[in-house]
Amino acid sequence: MMGRIYLEHPVLGIIEICEEIDGISSVEFVRGKKDEVESPLVLKCKKELEEYLYGNRMEFSVKLDMQGTDFQKRCWKELYKIAYGDSISYKIQAENIKNPKAVRAVGGANGKNPISIIVPCHRVIGKNGKLTGYAGGLWRKEYLLQREMDIKRAEGDKGIAG
Repeated sequence: MMGRIYLEHPVLGIIEICEEIDGISSVEFVRGKKDEVESPLVLKCKKELEEYLYGNRMEFSVKLDMQGTDFQKRCWKELYKIAYGDSISYKIQAENIKNPKAVRAVGGANGKNPISIIVPCHRVIGKNGKLTGYAGGLWRKEYLLQREMDIKRAEGDKGIAG
């Protein structure tokens, strides 16, 4: 591990940001902190996450080091295509990766996503519109989705009025 830093959010709690040789390797909700090892990349990632969480960023630019199976990587890559403030079902995600019968496997891959928020698995919901599955807890998924929708709505209102 080349870097590790923490971001504390008043609602979401402690978020651990880790860097490996090729980029950010994990962004995870944790209960406690370990020793921090600052690096330019983890500091940049923390700044971008803060901007996102406080409504000033909709996309991330930090370099990622995604470690997983080929199937997991295909699933995670598809997550980037879901627009800020939008959501899709696991079924649609499975269809989008050209594997429509792999709905449960897609859910499993999303559950193993090591870079939450930046790789937005929180934007995937059940086909009935209900929130299902989120490694960080459904309450965090609900918070992130609602926050994005509120900010997107506010941005749209500014565009109309301005």
